Amino acid sequence: SKLKNRISMERIKTLSLWSGLLGFVVVALGAWTRLADAGLGCPDWPGCYGFVTIPVSPEEIDLANSKFPDTPYEVAKAIPEVVHRYFAAALGFMILCIAFLAFRYKDLPSDVRRLSFFLIAWVIMQGTFGYWTVSLKLWPQVVTTHLMSGFLTTGLLWLLYFKTKDHLEDRTSWNFEKTTKKFLNVSIVLVAIQIFLGAWTSTNYASYSCTDFPLCQGQILPEANFKKGFDFFQSIGPNYLGGQLDHESRVAIHITHRFGAVIVTAFLLFMSYHLYIRNFALLAGGLVAFLTIQVLLGISNVIFALPLLIAVGHNLGGLLLITYLGVLRLREK
Repeated sequence: SKLKNRISMERIKTLSLWSGLLGFVVVALGAWTRLADAGLGCPDWPGCYGFVTIPVSPEEIDLANSKFPDTPYEVAKAIPEVVHRYFAAALGFMILCIAFLAFRYKDLPSDVRRLSFFLIAWVIMQGTFGYWTVSLKLWPQVVTTHLMSGFLTTGLLWLLYFKTKDHLEDRTSWNFEKTTKKFLNVSIVLVAIQIFLGAWTSTNYASYSCTDFPLCQGQILPEANFKKGFDFFQSIGPNYLGGQLDHESRVAIHITHRFGAVIVTAFLLFMSYHLYIRNFALLAGGLVAFLTIQVLLGISNVIFALPLLIAVGHNLGGLLLITYLGVLRLREK
C-alpha cells in the first residue's frame, strides 16, 4: 500500500541520513589509522591478535606476541585500527538494513531500490579491501582503492538520502541545463583524480617530501622520478608501512598532487561562477566555501608538518567536496 511504502521510504531516508553521517566518521577514523601509522596495528583480520577487541591483560599481550612474533603488540596502534573496524562494521550493518527495506518493499521508486542494492554489494567489496589492506601489508594500490571506495560509499549514502527526501516531498530539483551538467561531470572527474593523488601521496608516505610552500625544496620543479612514483605494478610482499619508494619518487607524487590542486581549484572557481550567473548563488557559495576550507587545510598540512587533526580534516574536506558535487549532479530524477 501507499502508506507502507511511505513509511519504508521514511525509514530509508532516516537510515541513509545517519549512515551518511557515520560514513564521515568512518573515513575520519580510517585517515586517523593511516596517518598514525596504525594500518597494521592488528596483523590479522577481522580479529586483533586473535582477540575480538584488543589484548589488555599482561597474559593476553604475551599470548598476542607469541602468536605474531614478527609484529610486536602496540596498544597505541591497535586501538585506532580496532575502533575503525567496529565503526565500519556498524556502517555495514546500517546499509544492510537499508537493502533489506528496499528488498521487502518492491513498490519503492526504482532509483531508490537500485541504489540500496548497489550499496550493499559495494560495502561487501569494501570489507574485502579492508581485509586485503592488512593481509597485503598496506600495499599502496589496495589502501588507495580502499580509501576511495569509502568516499564513494559515503557519497552514495547522501545521494540516497536526498533522493528519498525528494520522492517524499515530490520535489522537482534544480533542472540544470546540459552545459551545467557537463561542467559538473568534469568537476567530479577532476576532484576524483585529485582525491586519488592525495590518497597515493598518503599511502606512499610522500606527504613530507616537500616541506616548504609554495615551492618544493626551494624549486618549482625539483628532481623527481615520475616513472617510479607512479608505477602501479609495485611488487606484492614487502611491508609497505613507512613506504618503499626513494625520495625522488615521493617528490614526484607530492608535486603532482600540488599541481592537481591548482587545476582543480581553478576549475571549481569557474564552476562556482557558472552556477552563480545562472541564479544558483547558494549552490555556488557552498562550493566556494568547501573549496576554500580544503585549500587552506592542504596548505596547513605543509606549513605545520602534517598535524594529525589537520590531515584528517583534509581527508574529510575532499570527501565533502566530492559528495557535494555528486549530489548536485545526480540528485535530479
